[in-house]
Amino acid sequence: MTRLVQVALRATDLDRAAAFYGELLGMAPTGRFDPPGLLFFDLDGTRLLLEGAAPPSMLYLEVPDVRRAVEALRGRTEVVTEPHEIFTHEDDTLGPAGTTEWQAFVLDSEGNTLGLVGFEPSA
Repeated sequence: MTRLVQVALRATDLDRAAAFYGELLGMAPTGRFDPPGLLFFDLDGTRLLLEGAAPPSMLYLEVPDVRRAVEALRGRTEVVTEPHEIFTHEDDTLGPAGTTEWQAFVLDSEGNTLGLVGFEPSA
């Protein structure tokens, strides 16, 4: 069986990244090693690693309410794309059946584009 173990994002300021992701995720980091400059969060068994040497990448994180998450971040970071409907899931191939997927894109504290994803019951 293959499972995703860890995702890395570039973070040049670990204190700033810890504050941003701590607030967004509603949790404290699970580990910090400085030096060499590594910050970890646990995303339901998958490690999120923030480090200065990581290459640019993009994460999509599920949040309970995309619109509410964007409003909570507005003014503290750039909203790249406002919340919008993406797709209605009739089956569970790519998301929960009977839901509409919402997405928005913001910049994190380190300039990485972060996708916020939420699922709402279909109308």
